[in-house]
Amino acid sequence: MLITLGALALAVVSLFLAFGYFQPKTGVAIDSIAVLPFANQNRDAETEYLADGLTENIINNLTQLPSLRVIARSSAFRYKGKETDWLAAGQALGVRAVVVGRVWQRGEHLTVSAELVDVRENKQLWGQQYNRQLADVFIVQGEIAQEISEHLRAKLSGAERRQLAKRPTENLKAFQCYTQGRAYSHRRTREDLLTAIRYYEQAIEEDGNYALAYAGLANAYSSLGAYGYLAPSEGRRKAEDAARKALALDENLAEAHMVLGQIFVHFTPYSFSQGDRELRHAIELSPSLALAHWYLGISLVFQGRLAEGQEELLKARELDPLSPVIARSLAIPPYLKRDYARALELLRQANELGPPFGTTFEIGVYIQNRLFDETLAELEKAKRERKSDPILIYGTGMIYAARGERAAALRIIKELEAMSGERLSQAHWVAKIYATLNEQELALTWLERGLAAGAIGSFYKDEPVWDPIRGDPRFVELLRRMGVPQ
Repeated sequence: MLITLGALALAVVSLFLAFGYFQPKTGVAIDSIAVLPFANQNRDAETEYLADGLTENIINNLTQLPSLRVIARSSAFRYKGKETDWLAAGQALGVRAVVVGRVWQRGEHLTVSAELVDVRENKQLWGQQYNRQLADVFIVQGEIAQEISEHLRAKLSGAERRQLAKRPTENLKAFQCYTQGRAYSHRRTREDLLTAIRYYEQAIEEDGNYALAYAGLANAYSSLGAYGYLAPSEGRRKAEDAARKALALDENLAEAHMVLGQIFVHFTPYSFSQGDRELRHAIELSPSLALAHWYLGISLVFQGRLAEGQEELLKARELDPLSPVIARSLAIPPYLKRDYARALELLRQANELGPPFGTTFEIGVYIQNRLFDETLAELEKAKRERKSDPILIYGTGMIYAARGERAAALRIIKELEAMSGERLSQAHWVAKIYATLNEQELALTWLERGLAAGAIGSFYKDEPVWDPIRGDPRFVELLRRMGVPQ
């Protein structure tokens, strides 16, 4: 029987379901799983995307299943290219079972082996090897989808079974470009996001009906706008356009609903009701989609619903335990509640997973803990790796302002103004530096200008930087126009 790459993933899923989770005959109740990156036995770039793509397909399929916690790609791929102790990896990720595998390509022949291992009992629950023709990789998966339906009849609806059986693309080149785009997207620097966009666009050129590629494109543009690497208004427009194209192609694509929800809650004027609705729908479609939980948590925090937001952020962390961005966000609720010591503790834990200064709020934590010299030294160190990064420039300006070095802070403001140009991309950050300098009029003016230009991204209304102007009627009116609940 011929089989697609997606079908290989579905085969692993269906046999996992048959032998591990839903069928009680093994006596094993699997409620959590991690799919570790499949090893590329050829050790060449051409086979690498097949191994990565197959791993991601399996993760995506399992993520849609109810009552099963699936570790996100970003955490699972921390083990890529490493000689990994499966049991240690499973225990570190907090799961009951892991899926591991290998991929070989010899000319037009493809071999994939996979096995499911119970971490707690240290035993194999299932193993299988597939020998297929590479040229036939996108032909038939109907029988495998039917097998999934048979195993899940009591657990999934017909619509959910059909969603599991969908093939994202039948174009091998498009699939390769999408997989490469995903690898760059997860790094989230400006250069990596721009590179990801190029790969997503190439995937769409190869297959104009590739909904997942449009969703990836939307997420990359949204991230560029949210981080100020692109004018927020432009990032929003391009992201929303791509997200709606993805949904036009597949209305049940969780990733597209997720990024659309992100757009509603990350760009002014905010529409939290619409955004939260899209994010919750994404979670309904894909319960283990960590980023959907994360964006929902951030949305709730923006609205001042800190306890609810923290609950969603913790869910995201459980699904993606090695993500530095998600780990870092756990510091936001205590920071906004003025528990600065706890916020700093959480930030330092997150910095063990990835470099600091990936978000704009964290500079406030260091300032409130009065770690001026230490933070400035770390910012200068980061600049050696991230040239002309506006987040680092903004952070430096905040430290100068907090130390009372007015002239130095004003130089940073001029630099950000020049970077912003007519689009006022960094207007929000300029306003924060002025607020830290206690220049209330200028802070309000820059917030006003930024809002008029659609250049206000992620806005924490409870952030202490706004305390000097919080009682000003103009600030209250700006929040109303932004769509921020009060």
